[in-house]
Amino acid sequence: MSRAGGMRPPWNQERSPEERLPTATEPGGQWSVVRRVLTAGLLFSVLLGFSVLLVYIFRSCGPSPCKTPVCWDLLARYLASGNTSVAPCTDFFSFACGQAKGTDYSFQALAEENKSRLRRILEAPGSWHLGSGEEKAFQFYSSCMDTDAIEAAGAAPLRQVIEELGGWRISEPICDLVQPLHTRQSSSISCVQIDQPEFDVPLKQEQEQKIYAQLFQFLRPLEQRRAQGKLFQMVTIDQLQEMAPAIDWLSCLQATFTPMPLSPSQLLLVHDLEYLKNMSQLVEEQLSKHRDFLQSHMILGLVRTLSPALDSKFQEARRSLIQKLGELTERPPMPSRPRWMKCVEETGTFFEPTLAALFVREAFSPSTQSAAMELFTAIKNALISRLRRIPWMDEKTRKEAQNRVTQLQVKMGAPEWALEPSLARQEYNDIQLGPSYLQSFLSCVRSLRARIVQSFLQSFPYHRWQVSPWGVNAYYSIPDHVVVFPAGLLQPPFFHPGYPRAVNFGAAGSIMAHELLHIFYQLLLPGGCPACDTRALQGALLCLTHHYETIPLPSGTSFNGSRTFLENAADIGGLAIALQAYSKRLLWNHGETILPNLGLSPQQLFFRSYAQVMCREPGTQEPQDPHSPPTLRVHGPLSNTPAFARHFHCPQGALLNPSSRCQLW
Repeated sequence: MSRAGGMRPPWNQERSPEERLPTATEPGGQWSVVRRVLTAGLLFSVLLGFSVLLVYIFRSCGPSPCKTPVCWDLLARYLASGNTSVAPCTDFFSFACGQAKGTDYSFQALAEENKSRLRRILEAPGSWHLGSGEEKAFQFYSSCMDTDAIEAAGAAPLRQVIEELGGWRISEPICDLVQPLHTRQSSSISCVQIDQPEFDVPLKQEQEQKIYAQLFQFLRPLEQRRAQGKLFQMVTIDQLQEMAPAIDWLSCLQATFTPMPLSPSQLLLVHDLEYLKNMSQLVEEQLSKHRDFLQSHMILGLVRTLSPALDSKFQEARRSLIQKLGELTERPPMPSRPRWMKCVEETGTFFEPTLAALFVREAFSPSTQSAAMELFTAIKNALISRLRRIPWMDEKTRKEAQNRVTQLQVKMGAPEWALEPSLARQEYNDIQLGPSYLQSFLSCVRSLRARIVQSFLQSFPYHRWQVSPWGVNAYYSIPDHVVVFPAGLLQPPFFHPGYPRAVNFGAAGSIMAHELLHIFYQLLLPGGCPACDTRALQGALLCLTHHYETIPLPSGTSFNGSRTFLENAADIGGLAIALQAYSKRLLWNHGETILPNLGLSPQQLFFRSYAQVMCREPGTQEPQDPHSPPTLRVHGPLSNTPAFARHFHCPQGALLNPSSRCQLW
């Protein structure tokens, strides 16, 4: 057969795939085994290298320690306050705050740090503009701090003031037997608000011969007036003059509310008209029998008011009086404060527009404000999302609630006027400083009162702030539907743009969420949400009440659950909303940081930062404080948060990992 006939060599004939694989006994089979070994080795090397690469990538993307100066400072705060020997699942308050003493790491400590910053501003040499309000503010502070000059003047400045008023036999209106509060304005109608006074000295029934004791008998508690439906009455100055003729009301109120123009037809909002009638009758009787007593009362009242601006003898007498009053009323003694703090507070009161601009310029830069606003937006979005899942809300209430949050205004840092150079440097032409500190003090008091009255006569197109920019109290304004976060609050250790996100969300974020929930307080009150699932809502509130009652308190600590339940609800909801916002941020953002040498994951750091806000010595809060004791403000929300028990590996049944939880928000 010829080659052309298609004869193929044996090695070129078609075979099935299985037939083409050489066997081990064939010459090609040995090379096949080698190739297999080489391929397996190569694959193993690739997998090993890829695994190493993955480990490197995950380590690079995982949380890295923040080693900036602000983080080292924060770490020092946490280490100084915490007690890591305590088990976090049984006592997280002590774990985070066990070493804190006094006011350390509390809102009060932050307030004092802000005042220290103002002190540095006021003591900076030559940092003001000559002839401006800044110069007067700096001069007033310097005069307040010049204790040598105040001591040298002694009582002479006070004697001069008393002589200018007519001496000891003063015959001015007895205005301090009532309390003119302020003016209120609604559209074009304004009125002056008057209430009964507050007495410093506790009175006994057997002291009936004393004018104070008799006045005290006329007082009616607010609860009694509310029950009788007599919270206030509207009268004119003329009408009040007829009912209580012992006081020249027009002259008295004109002196109080200068430069506000007043006339006999001016409306007055009187909280207890019966007190004023009885007080007037008593004064008329006493003027005929004990005129010297009333005159001395007025002079001593003036001395008490002016004593902070006088020398050390008056200061010591004032401290002794406060101490005795504290013993009689069983109030804890007020701690003594350094002179510079008193002078900073007074300068801030009299020259707030100027100091506001200086404080914001140094402590609340545009980058800080931008970071704080970004945090607030994340918190607000988390609340809107959470409202969709609240079981006790009906659909209409849910949509209205979401709209309320969407329409909310937020004011952050400082009021608008604080950022206006012309207002910040206003000249305060009505303030005359010197020659004594007392005279400077009185001039500033008159100027401030005139500005306050003038502000009530003006309509503001924006919200009127209720706190100073260096204050630490956030609040929600119901009439303006505005939430306010002053620059003084958004400071270390609560907030800083360079902090790990866990810190900012846990501390400042939970505060923001807490304030946002104030919008819905009305819904939690009886009858506040008639269209809601009342049974589910009441069940959640009862669960919350029981939840707080089961948490043990330190010895000597007590709380009134009926008084604090609204704030408890905001604490629990605030933590839940801040955690939701932070978890979403973790999901979409990489490059998370933690505090070095603390041994806490980002989530653990979040909870630690939340607790850090509440650090405070138990038993140091006021009896009427609407918030729970600090241990409850930590353990209540954390024990109601499953994520806390999960991230701290708490065993079932531990204090902070109970078998059941409440679902309110």
